[in-house]
Amino acid sequence: METATLPASLPSLAKKPVSEPVFAGSNALSARFHAAIPGGAHTYAKGDDQFPEHMAPYIVRGEGCRVWDVDGNEFIEFGAGLRSVTLGHAYGPVVAAARQQLDLGVNFGRPAVLELETAEEFLDFVQAGEMVKFAKNGSDATSAAVKLARAYTGRNLVGICQDHPFFSVDDWFIGTTPLAAGIPPAISSLTVSFRYNDLASAEALFSAYPGQVACLLLEVEKEVAPAPGFLAGLRRLCDQEGAVLIFDEIITGFRWHNQGAQARYGVRPDLSTWGKALANGFSLAALSGRRELMERGGLHHSHDRVFLLSTTYGAETHALAAARAVMREYHTQPVVEQLWKAGRQLADGLRQAAQEQGVAEQIQALGQPCCLTYTTRDTQGQHSAALRTLFLQETLRRGLFMPSLIVNYSHTPAIISSVLERLYEVLGVYRRALEDGVEHYLVGEPVKSVYRPRN
Repeated sequence: METATLPASLPSLAKKPVSEPVFAGSNALSARFHAAIPGGAHTYAKGDDQFPEHMAPYIVRGEGCRVWDVDGNEFIEFGAGLRSVTLGHAYGPVVAAARQQLDLGVNFGRPAVLELETAEEFLDFVQAGEMVKFAKNGSDATSAAVKLARAYTGRNLVGICQDHPFFSVDDWFIGTTPLAAGIPPAISSLTVSFRYNDLASAEALFSAYPGQVACLLLEVEKEVAPAPGFLAGLRRLCDQEGAVLIFDEIITGFRWHNQGAQARYGVRPDLSTWGKALANGFSLAALSGRRELMERGGLHHSHDRVFLLSTTYGAETHALAAARAVMREYHTQPVVEQLWKAGRQLADGLRQAAQEQGVAEQIQALGQPCCLTYTTRDTQGQHSAALRTLFLQETLRRGLFMPSLIVNYSHTPAIISSVLERLYEVLGVYRRALEDGVEHYLVGEPVKSVYRPRN
C-alpha cells in the first residue's frame, strides 16, 4: 500500500503559512443567488447550508484540482463537480474534443454519426450490456431503468437499497425521503427497500411481496465494501424470482475500474446506469443493459413499447465528443490506478496525522481510496454536524475545498503532501474543539442535512 510522504515529526508541518481567504465578494452575491434561484443553487448539495456561514465561495474557474472564487481565493478541491470531474478541471484533451465539435454543430433533427460511434465505444469500454441510451443526468437514466424493469416484468414494486442516499429526483425515489412534499403517497408506496450486505432482507422482500417486485436497485459500493457473496446472491435471487437487477454506477463507474465496480467484483447486472465522470463534468449519463430488456424501448420488438429515454439534449454532440476523449484518456493513461494511489496517500497521511493529534477515533477516511469520505465524530463517537462544519471552516481557511476526500487524476503526490501539511493544522483545531467545546471555535450555525422536511 502506498504511504503518504510525511516527515517523522508532523508538528513542523504547521509552520508553512497559507494566506487566509476572504469571502466578501461571495457573501455579497448570496442574496442575488437566492432571489433568482430556489435554494441559491441548482443542486442542493451545493447549497449555502452545506458550508460554514459566510464561507460558501462562488466559483469562477477551475484548472486541474484547483478552483478560484470571485474573491480570487485559490482552493485545492476534492469531490470536484460532485464527483463528476475525475480527470481535472479544464482537462486539455477533453476540452479540445468538445471545442472541435462545437464548430460542427451540437444538435440536429436526426441522429449524428457521432452518437453511434460513441455508443459503440462506450459499450466496448464498459462491457456492461449490448445496448446503451444516453441522457443528460443520472436521475433520468435510473428512472428509465426502473420503468424498463416494470415493463419487462409486468410488476409495480421497486426494491431499493435503503442504505444508499440517492437514486433519482423523480417521485418513485424522493417520495421515500423526508422531502416528500408534492408526491402522492400512492406513488411512494410502490417503492420498498432492503439493506446492503443483508441478503436475507432482500429475500424477505420477495417473500413479503410475492410476484410483485420488478427490480432490485443499488449502488455496487459506498463506504462499506460488499460482503463476500452478497452481490452474487442478489444476482441469483433476481434470477430465481424473475426480477431485474440494476446497478447504479453513477459514482462507481470510471472510478473503481474502467468497467465499473461490477467488473471489480465480477457480478454483472441486467441494467446499469452511468454518469458523473463519463464526460469529465460535461452533462452526459447512460443506461446500458441486456438487449432483451433495452429493445423494449426500441422499434424492433413485438411487446408493449416503453417510452424509454427521449430527450432533446440527450445526445448533444459536444458532450459525446467529451466522453470519447475521456474514454481515450482512460485507455492510454493510468487514470483509475492513479485515483487509487492518490487516495491511499491521502488516507494514510490523514490516519497518521489524526493519530498524532489524538483524534484518530473522530476523524477517519471511509470507503475505497478512489472515492473517500470522512467522519467528524464527537468524543462519544457520534456524528456531529457542528464538528463537520468546523472541519470545513478550518480547511477552507487553509485553501482546501474539502466536503469529501475524493481525488481526481490531477492530484499529484506533491499536491497531496501539501494538503496533508494543512490537514495537520486542521486536526489540531479539531482536537482543541473536542477539549474546550466546539462553540469556542465554530463561527455561525452548523451545516444541515439536505434531506430535511423544513428549513
